[in-house]
Order: sequence, then structure tokens, then C-alpha cells
Amino acid sequence: MKRLIAIELQKIWKNKASRVLTLTYFILLSFIALIASIKFEFGVIKIHFAEMGIFNFPYIWHFNTYIAGWLKFFLAIVIVSMMANEYSYGTLKQNLIDGLSKKEFILSKFLTVVLFALCSTIFVFVMSLILGLSFSSYTEFGIIFSELSYLLAFFVKLLGFFSFCLFLGILIKRSAFALGFLFVWFFIESLLKLLFAFTIFPNSDKDKYFTQFLPLESMSNLIVEPISRLSLIKSIGNQMGVQNVKDYSVNYFTILIVLIWTFLFIYFSYKLLKNRDL
Repeated sequence: MKRLIAIELQKIWKNKASRVLTLTYFILLSFIALIASIKFEFGVIKIHFAEMGIFNFPYIWHFNTYIAGWLKFFLAIVIVSMMANEYSYGTLKQNLIDGLSKKEFILSKFLTVVLFALCSTIFVFVMSLILGLSFSSYTEFGIIFSELSYLLAFFVKLLGFFSFCLFLGILIKRSAFALGFLFVWFFIESLLKLLFAFTIFPNSDKDKYFTQFLPLESMSNLIVEPISRLSLIKSIGNQMGVQNVKDYSVNYFTILIVLIWTFLFIYFSYKLLKNRDL
């Protein structure tokens, strides 16, 4: 396994665009810390994000994993390009000629996907821990390490999304078209959600039962938006007579759905490569 990962990391590091995008991704992740220094003043109204409690334990695990999830598209480009370059540079054929089996080739790509997801999760964990210990009003051991399920959800979310990108890279071969199809698929899922919500199941929550099985929707459902969970937002809502009944917890059934999609993406990636005439 070490040999397979070493081969892939060497390919990524030697590609300037992939190297820059990977470094940019982790640099942008660290910029979440800058939110702590942002202050807005509108006359008598002063907003300091750090004082709003976004870095309080255990809320910080929810907030940081949600924000970090939006940056995954930088690594998505790297993963799609990683596969597309195999075709354009002829390294896929060369690897197979050198004795690498198609199964080992797909395994090397999947291990790279796992490594990216794992490194991202560890990075967010360390950064959140430092920010929380610096700004949180709650530093009890039990509170600090509660709700770590958001990190598990973050890891699974990246694993599923990157596996989808890998599948598209193998299916379409060209990175620009693969990324284009990714956005087209997002648009298709959005249309399906509207169709279920307003046509098939109007005035009902049954639409969510069916749309939760869509790949991108299931990944999105792993970590719901955390802003409305803030006590300040809740108090404003209560004053306006709006009752918040949203469930912010990590749903393990959703994790199972994403893991099944991950398996399917890798399985069909292997099937495509196995049956394709290279």
C-alpha cells in the first residue's frame, strides 16, 4: 500500500497545478482562524464573530467542519485532474506495462482519496482544537471532546465526494468535462428536489425521504448548516415567533448512505477501467 500511495503522491507533487491547488486548499482551511478577528460595526451595532460563540466547544466542531466542507472543490479539481492526466500523459498505460494491475491502479487512487480526506480531517481537528482552547468559554474535558461525530461526518463526506470525482475522472477522461458534469449533476439533483417538493409531494415532508438517497444530497445532509444553532440567532427567532425544530445531530443512517455511494463509485470505477480498451 505504501508503494501505491508513494506513486500517486509523486505524480501529484510533480504536477505544478495539482501541487498549487493542494497547498491552496490547506492554506484556505487555516484561514478559518481569521474569522475570529473579523469585527463589523454598524453604528451602535457591533459584531465580533469570536464573541458570538462560534469557537465555543462543542459548537466549533460543527461550525468548522461545515465551513471546511465548502473548500473541498479545490481537492476535487486535483482528484479529477489526477485521473485525467493518466490518459493525457499516457502514465496509465505505462503503469500497466510496468506490472501494475488495474485493481492495484484503482486501489492506489482510492488510497489517495482516503489520504486526502484523512489529512483534511486531522487538519480541521487540530485547528479547531487550537481555536477552541484559545476562544471557548467552555474548556472542560467532557465538553471539548463531545460532538466529535462531526469530524467523522466530515471525513465520510470528503471520502464520498472525492470518490465521486474519481469516478467522473475515469468515466469522462477529461478534467474540464468531468468537473462540468459534476455541476450538471448538482443541477439535476436540485431539479429533482424541487420536483419532489412541489409536484409529487406538495405540503409534505415525504420528498426528503426520497431525495436523501441522492449522492450529493446525502453528502450535504451529513453536516447541516450551523448558523441557526447559535444562541443569538435562536433568541432573535424566538422574539420573532419562529420556533427552531431543526435536528443538528449527525445522522448515522446518512453516513451509511454515503458509504454505500462511495463503494459504488469505486466499484464502477474499477469496472469501467477493467472493461475499457486502453
